[in-house]
Amino acid sequence: MDIASLAGLVLGVVMVIFGIVSSGGVAAMANFIDVPSVIITIGGSLSSCMACNKMADFIGGLKGITLAINEPKVGSPADSISQIINLANISRKEGILALEEAANGIEDEFLKKGINLVVDGTDPELVRAILETDLDCMEDRHKVTINFWSKWGEMGPAWGMIGTLVGLVNMLKNLEDASTIGPNMAVALLTTLYGSLIANWLTGPVGTKLGVNHSLEVMTKSITVEGLLSIQAGENPRVIEEKLKSFLPPASRGAIGEGEGGGEG
Repeated sequence: MDIASLAGLVLGVVMVIFGIVSSGGVAAMANFIDVPSVIITIGGSLSSCMACNKMADFIGGLKGITLAINEPKVGSPADSISQIINLANISRKEGILALEEAANGIEDEFLKKGINLVVDGTDPELVRAILETDLDCMEDRHKVTINFWSKWGEMGPAWGMIGTLVGLVNMLKNLEDASTIGPNMAVALLTTLYGSLIANWLTGPVGTKLGVNHSLEVMTKSITVEGLLSIQAGENPRVIEEKLKSFLPPASRGAIGEGEGGGEG
């Protein structure tokens, strides 16, 4: 579970409730609940997203919130570098065919696929092409989900405004009864509030977090590609380490062990 994302979403709700209760008391909460406004804003914005996507992509997009809240399945770039260095040491000491046995204990299917290609003696350019095609396809899948949340973020405020206009029309139709103007105006504005909450509390943060996780996975798999090709080329583990450290910010490079004992052999 990603504590930052979950805590951020929960704190967002707490801040809104605090603002309502602190100015109007607990009873004021009822003023901010209106079923027709919810239906127009949330239902309308989701209907637009449905129209923009295939049904499978729409359902997958909704499920994307679990990807934002949970920790990414992919390890950190530093962990991937350490794993590659370990594989480089095995290859240097025992030969590249020894990587086949090492691959049996690896859960990362992308890394395992690359190791098998290297062990099979596949041409390096073909190894790169296969792995980068896999990476490109992953990026396309991720973009569908990220674009879903981006589109929902656009449609939320738009449908909030539509709901507001509907409420204003109904209010203007009944101007002869002055006592209804205030309540009708409040209900009309609720849809704008709901639309703003959709964009700024839910879809914006979730979409951004999905983008962060996507960038992390792309970096990790790019490290895997470069590392495996370096192993296949027979490069020294210490050289591979320095090459892969270039993917990391300077402050994070010191956490990687210096060569993992692979400088000579």
